[in-house]
Amino acid sequence: MRLHFPTLNPVARISLGLVALLVSLLMAADLAFGLIPDRTALARQVRQQISESLAVQAATLLQSGDTRTLQSTLDSVIQRNTEVRSLAVRQQGGVIIALAGEHGTWWHPPEDGSSTLTQVRVPVLADNKPWGEVELAFKPVLPETFGEWATYPTVVAMLTISLGGFLAFYLYLRRVLEYLDPAKAIPDRVRTAFDTLAEGVLVLDKQGRVVLANKAFRHFHPSAQEDMTGRAVTELTWLVEGFHVTPEHPYPWVTAMERRSNSGDQTLELARPGEEEPLRAIVGCSPILDGHGRLRGCLVNFSDVTMLHRINDQLLGTLVDLEASKEEIRRQNEELHRLATRDPMTGCLNRRAFFGAADPLYDQLKAEGEEVCCIMSDIDHFKSFNDRYGHAVGDQVIKSVAKCLGTDLREVDMLCRYGGEEFCIMLPGATPEQAVEVAERLRLAIETNAGAAVRDIPGIRITSSFGVASIRNGAKDPAELIDQADNALYQSKQTGRNRVSLWAGERSVGGDAEVPELAHH
Repeated sequence: MRLHFPTLNPVARISLGLVALLVSLLMAADLAFGLIPDRTALARQVRQQISESLAVQAATLLQSGDTRTLQSTLDSVIQRNTEVRSLAVRQQGGVIIALAGEHGTWWHPPEDGSSTLTQVRVPVLADNKPWGEVELAFKPVLPETFGEWATYPTVVAMLTISLGGFLAFYLYLRRVLEYLDPAKAIPDRVRTAFDTLAEGVLVLDKQGRVVLANKAFRHFHPSAQEDMTGRAVTELTWLVEGFHVTPEHPYPWVTAMERRSNSGDQTLELARPGEEEPLRAIVGCSPILDGHGRLRGCLVNFSDVTMLHRINDQLLGTLVDLEASKEEIRRQNEELHRLATRDPMTGCLNRRAFFGAADPLYDQLKAEGEEVCCIMSDIDHFKSFNDRYGHAVGDQVIKSVAKCLGTDLREVDMLCRYGGEEFCIMLPGATPEQAVEVAERLRLAIETNAGAAVRDIPGIRITSSFGVASIRNGAKDPAELIDQADNALYQSKQTGRNRVSLWAGERSVGGDAEVPELAHH
């Protein structure tokens, strides 16, 4: 458990300092000039007089043999003088003639036979010869107990001067410091004006001490509720810990006062007890100059942007969500585009997408005088697969053939599922000879690999027939070019299937035709 001790206000602290200074001056003056009487010297003088007087009386009474009067005299001395603890008249040889008080308790003479301030020995003579001595036991000059010290005159005087001086200084300084106290130097109307501001405001003097803290600033942190007036701002640990200070980048108010110019836009994060989110503020500093340009202090304002940061974080989260939604929409659009342009079974272009891309491409190539060829392909005896094995196997056959057709094409080539088991391929920039070569490779790939891909029917044999047409034969548009390739395909089917035929005007070239190395397999 942490103990909280009361703190003194500035007036009380100054008053204590002045009292300490006053007492120190009095003690120094006493050492130099002896202002305070020396009680030890006075006691020695008084005790010497008492001892000598008593010794004379004792000698007179002893000579007359009046021991009763001697005893009465000793008792009278004990009663009248509180400083004397015990008395005794001792004859040489140690015989006590008379005593008063508890002499056996208080009498402790020095071993060398001399006298001290508390143990006094006065010789008694008879006929000018030593007869004995008078022994006196005195109380110590200085107090021995706390109660004695409390009533000791010097201590009482010092305490009286200290308490009286403190009270006098305190009352006087309270009156004087009303004109110098920073809390009083600022008019109430100015304080009220600062309290109406939504921004936190600190007014510092040129030593960096707090002169004023407005209401908004005091709400920044629980520790800000304490009176900060007169304290160095660097003592506000909860505040200065929020700044990232280095030798090159000191506190902003230090920079503002050193440069005599505004310093702003420094960020501050204050951790607040019991709250997960810190307070975030933008700190700006303006030096305070008098009419002669001399520095008087600094005005520090704190703009609370915690809510703005919270909103920005929410906006960033929203933007992330929007970006994710945008990506999802893009992916879905791509999927929709794929569904709209692709055959769902084979993944090839459908007829609508094919003609949508082929028509402008054909016009462009035709205008530029470029080559373009078309390949039409049809699976041989496809109906027999459906009739013999069922439509499920027929679908597998179509997928296997489509896969073989797509493996040996360029990115610019367009593969379309033209009908049930019929495919169309557009080859931009390809010559008839190159198109026939491509068709032959595709035919061979289907014959070699397509059957093995249909695992439900081991050993199934799949082949396709191909027809090729070129723009050289004067086709006006893709539809006419496809018709020419379709005619060539019909020629391949008529001449035995599983072969490639090239459209050459009114007749197709295939088998043992005029271009045998390109036209047939």
